[in-house]
Amino acid sequence: MKASGWAWALAGAAAAALAVGAGELVAVLLGGSSIIGAIGALVISLQPPGGKDLMVALFDGYDKAALEIMTGFGGLLVGSILGLLARRDLRIALGGFLIFGIAGFGLILQDALATPYTAAVAVVPAVLVGMFVITWFADLLTPGGTRAGLAAAAATGSGGTAQAMPRRNFVALGVLALAAGGVLAVVSRFIGGSSSDVALTPPASIPPAQGTAPPIPAGADFDIAGLSPIVVPNADFYRIDTRLDTPRVAADTWNLRIHGMVDEELTFNYQDLVAMPLISRYVTIACVSNEVGGHLVGNAKWTGTPLLPLLNRAGIQSGATQVVGRAFDGFTVGFPTEHLSGAGADAMVVVQMNDQPLPPQHGFPARLIVPGLYGYVSATKWLTEIELTTLEAFDAYWVPLGWSKLGPILTESRIDVPRGGANVAAGQVQVAGVAWAPTRGISKVEVQLDNNGWQPAELSVPISNKTWLQWRIMVSASAGQHQLQVRATDGTGAVQTADRMGPAPSGATGYHTITINAT
Repeated sequence: MKASGWAWALAGAAAAALAVGAGELVAVLLGGSSIIGAIGALVISLQPPGGKDLMVALFDGYDKAALEIMTGFGGLLVGSILGLLARRDLRIALGGFLIFGIAGFGLILQDALATPYTAAVAVVPAVLVGMFVITWFADLLTPGGTRAGLAAAAATGSGGTAQAMPRRNFVALGVLALAAGGVLAVVSRFIGGSSSDVALTPPASIPPAQGTAPPIPAGADFDIAGLSPIVVPNADFYRIDTRLDTPRVAADTWNLRIHGMVDEELTFNYQDLVAMPLISRYVTIACVSNEVGGHLVGNAKWTGTPLLPLLNRAGIQSGATQVVGRAFDGFTVGFPTEHLSGAGADAMVVVQMNDQPLPPQHGFPARLIVPGLYGYVSATKWLTEIELTTLEAFDAYWVPLGWSKLGPILTESRIDVPRGGANVAAGQVQVAGVAWAPTRGISKVEVQLDNNGWQPAELSVPISNKTWLQWRIMVSASAGQHQLQVRATDGTGAVQTADRMGPAPSGATGYHTITINAT
């Protein structure tokens, strides 16, 4: 076989796949950092305005997985190019793997949690595997000119004119190497994801909250199969942030700094924070990226220290109109200071979620929860700083990317039962779902079957005006296809708008509409 360009490209792609897969696996086993995560972080940091909205629209809740896959394909493309360069001179490809290893090392070190060790553990195995594999494939593709070719020539007595590996065998080997690299990467992500779900142990015990949440009232949960529970378990709670990995911030070295337009800059460690008076509240939070009928919303019991008294200890200066929350990696949110003395009075620095220490994926050691505001302007996870400033002086992370500076959660409702496209028995059909308007509450939910007018649904007993509630109704559906719609009215009397708009720039609007088939 004469080694053509595609064969060298396949060799380079296979070498890159095995390099990345090996680097990811070794990193997760030895406590290193993720190369894919570092590249993904770079891509996220360079996204143009509208980039997030496009990714969410294209991939729904799988936008991060899609970014990881695209990052992987980008690595294969780079590997293919290096393979083509190896056809001319193997040393160029070897140098290419080394250069990309150095670049990867530098990217990983951009993460605030990374160290030279965690970067090296990921990069060194990847570079060594990539260089070894591309050299090995070059041997197979070069008759008589490399170690493998010379060995074959000696074995056949052909005096250096041995033929390279047959085309079919080489293709099979290259595809196998590609698949092996993919399996290693997937396995490493699975192991890393499983380990990130394990709760971190706080360095200090968390005392019981002094201001406990009122007990969940009877009738708050209809207990209907398929209906979202009134309190979402931690493992099922939606996760949205700008990370591809799950940061594991050490609480024993963690600090929270309060600064900016304050009378006295203050710093608290974890022991300081949990020793403060704690309160527990049920609060529904939502992501601004949530499409109509989407599941990027949830209700949980949050425990932490009230935010406004904490800021008052530092002394909020006159003219401070914005509270900025900053995560360990530089991610920022920002919301009006006046919200804390109004609808967001129960805002808190949270240390527990559903009576458990915050899971790493939800912000351990501490995060912000601010009732009534979308997470992109309020719910900083892995919180390390709170700054008082003005609304004019600072734009938080998502604002320059085209999202509204103010992010009040809109009045929304969703049909959970039956699912869209479901087949149901003709006759009386139970329809159920959830509705939310945090800090305003829900006063009414109505359902429309086809165009037959709006019918009021039965509401569950609300926990508070800061949480969602459930609703249910029986509708009469004859045989055939039917359309169901839902709308909610909040506690102020404002009815959910019918105007259909996407999430950008301030939240999706419109009625959740599904189609069912009655037989």
